[in-house]
Amino acid sequence: MNHTIWSTFLLIVFIGCKENQSEKTVNAGESTEASIPTISPLELGIDSLRLNDLTTKIEEQEYPNIHSVLIAKNGRVFYEKYFQGQDQIYGRSIGTIKFTDSTLHDIRSITKSIIATCIGNAIDKKYIKSVDQKISDFFPEMDSIFVGDKANWTIQNFLTMTTGLSWNEDVPYDNPENDEAQMAIDLDPINFVLKQPLEATPGEVFNYNGGATQILAEIIERSSKTPLDNYVKEYLFDPLGIKKFEWTKYSVWEGADKFAAAAGLRLTSQDLMKIGLMYRNKGNWNGQQIIPSNWVTESFTAFIEFPSKVVAANDAYGYQFWIWPDLFQNNEFEMIAANGNGGQNIYWDLKNDLIVITTAGNYNKWDLQNDSYALLKNEIYPLSLKEE
Repeated sequence: MNHTIWSTFLLIVFIGCKENQSEKTVNAGESTEASIPTISPLELGIDSLRLNDLTTKIEEQEYPNIHSVLIAKNGRVFYEKYFQGQDQIYGRSIGTIKFTDSTLHDIRSITKSIIATCIGNAIDKKYIKSVDQKISDFFPEMDSIFVGDKANWTIQNFLTMTTGLSWNEDVPYDNPENDEAQMAIDLDPINFVLKQPLEATPGEVFNYNGGATQILAEIIERSSKTPLDNYVKEYLFDPLGIKKFEWTKYSVWEGADKFAAAAGLRLTSQDLMKIGLMYRNKGNWNGQQIIPSNWVTESFTAFIEFPSKVVAANDAYGYQFWIWPDLFQNNEFEMIAANGNGGQNIYWDLKNDLIVITTAGNYNKWDLQNDSYALLKNEIYPLSLKEE
């Protein structure tokens, strides 16, 4: 299939996925549960004029197509702004949107972090034994696949994207060499992932792999005997007071009906902040322990390191979270992030007790200079962090 035909086919596929999405929604104008703690900038000693300057720079497109920014310090939100911009739903343009606190937004690969969160929950509820449990335990009908090093695959290998599989997501998603795009249109995406050849010993090399997340999602469904969206709703979203969401499915071929676990969720920015605060509070939300505190510690642990494309040091990866050393003036700290294509981010600086949420519409603009991370470094750090 040549590149032009493939690109057209993928566009049709992704539009079709939207039309067949699973929806859990309330009325479009209804805001999510107002339970996020807030604080005035004045109480934090933050100059409101500087916050106004931040807003102006976003509105004037110094940082292009930013849709929302929420900033929390010491566990309380002191800045929450929404903007207007071009947006998409899973690759399909939906034009210019005026965003509010109730607007659902693609969170793209932050979906991966949510799947990992539910793996921790499933272990806590004894559906899954541990991160050391073999992948083969959940796919008895595929015994012929689990030979050699594949027989040693563990859940942890898939959480940390150290599967050893040959997998290419370094090319654009409309390129036929992109393995996640191929998985999305395969009749059996689970088999597509597991049958890929090994190119490294599991556990030794990081290789970004949306297919690994798709396998984790399948394990949640199989171990709990619960559809993925129902599991996430019951054990994560309902306790957090998340009242509406949408989740795109792969529904290209008859019988291929899987939720896009690597990138398909749509949430509000406030609900992303709830997830950020839950992790900040060691898995606790409003007195309810949603995931074990030790799972939060493990998830934010650097299990594998590799050269960074952003900072002059190594990046690392935990359980579907990115980790890297960061610096503001003389203040050194560790940044943890759930990132999604286009500028969707949950940033945690636990040392300085800072959480930042961004959503944006800069999908596939890999060379954009003034992106969400530049906004964090250039504008939000000076507002929120003190020089040591």
